[in-house]
Amino acid sequence: MSRDSVDGVIGPYSTATDLLAALDAGEVGSVELVDLQLDRIERLNPQLNAIAVPTPERAREAAKAADEARSAGERGRLLGVPMTLKESTQVAGLPQSAGIRMFADHRPDSDGPVAARVFAAGACLLGTTNIPTALGDWQADSPVYGRTNNPWDLERTPGGSTGGGAAALAAGLTPLEIGSDIGGSIRVPAAYCGVYGHRPSETAVPRHGAFPRDEAPNPAAMMGVQGPLARGVADLELLLDLIAGPVVGEDVGWRLALPPARHDRLADFRVAVMPPLSLVEPSAAMRARVEELAQFCSRAGATVAEAMPDVDHAAYYHDYLVLLETIISQSEPRDARDEAAREARERGDERLLPAAEGMTIDAAGFFALLRRREAARAAWRSFFADWDVLVCPAALDAAFPHETAPWADRVLDVDGREVRYGDNIVYPMWAIFAGQPATAFPAGRDRAGLPLGVQAIGPYLEDRTTLRFAQLLEGEWHGFEPPPGW
Repeated sequence: MSRDSVDGVIGPYSTATDLLAALDAGEVGSVELVDLQLDRIERLNPQLNAIAVPTPERAREAAKAADEARSAGERGRLLGVPMTLKESTQVAGLPQSAGIRMFADHRPDSDGPVAARVFAAGACLLGTTNIPTALGDWQADSPVYGRTNNPWDLERTPGGSTGGGAAALAAGLTPLEIGSDIGGSIRVPAAYCGVYGHRPSETAVPRHGAFPRDEAPNPAAMMGVQGPLARGVADLELLLDLIAGPVVGEDVGWRLALPPARHDRLADFRVAVMPPLSLVEPSAAMRARVEELAQFCSRAGATVAEAMPDVDHAAYYHDYLVLLETIISQSEPRDARDEAAREARERGDERLLPAAEGMTIDAAGFFALLRRREAARAAWRSFFADWDVLVCPAALDAAFPHETAPWADRVLDVDGREVRYGDNIVYPMWAIFAGQPATAFPAGRDRAGLPLGVQAIGPYLEDRTTLRFAQLLEGEWHGFEPPPGW
């Protein structure tokens, strides 16, 4: 076996779907696949720091068990497939710090629902991936694990907060990753690293077990979701089908049956393109990619036009920010909030201070906000009666250089314009506030050779529609490309 292939059948950039097919056909064994990945992690991870907590022995033991099970005739949805999980994912016995110092030694006693489902399906855990402090950045840099670099340019961020996972996928250190997204934390890293990421509909996947001591089922949780990243759309759907389903308590009577995609041909799709927004303008390269995509879909026979849900853009953005800060400040354990605030003060990062020290909202205001959110959800339902997907940028531009200044002092250079750092959330937030599914996919590269990413937002609980749309573009328009030198 060479260091970068298994008998010429499987390589470091093979998809999980390819790995399963090779395993089912008896062409490779799980131990061989795991060894391939662990060898690359050992050689390449020091440059990236993408894998925060390697678990080589655990992966090898799981691989041996998987090979034995296959020899006995067993099959499984991920049986013998290596993968990673975001470090903030609840896994029994492994650190779950979310990049917060006080939780560096926190090790849950049980698996969260997402981890439990992938392990029950036979996945072999290679390790957990790096994140920023309290999952609160479009970087993956924390006092617990240090900084992750983008394999396309080591001087740039891989995105965040699932930055380590996206970097590991792009560099061929893992075929699958599960991240979380309340501010673009799946889709922005996917865009910055040139891979695929899917933010599920808000209630499709259990929302607990994604932050230290967040171990109780909470069907009322809003906006924050867990979802898959991969190098191909089929892998996104494979992993989504595995982790989707009701939480404990609801599973007594509820079942999840995501409907099929609305269409199977690109020509049948009704593609809305987000018009220019006064909130913030993306880069010229990003605008060109969205326009190029619109033209590609139109040539394929799709119905294409500029359109948006009937909402006040500025009010929608403001309500999202208020709800985001309220959720973040109230959902974390109090000692975690205090520790995150202390670390934020040390860095001069006012954005991470609890709401009690900045923005607050009373109970009446909160319920008024929820009513406005429901009105926004109704506007999306009405919109998707006429359209199938809404296409827009996944971020303002390609990956930016590593940033260490206090949050309030950070700016992004977008075509020579200084843009507020926080405004990078404008395009991700459209799907988040109302709980819509969104699939981020590669859109080629800019003049500097860096990946660009576009997203398709879809109807609530119609995740397969955005996934199918992205799959129809895969390889026909743009798709995953390995970064040079990896």
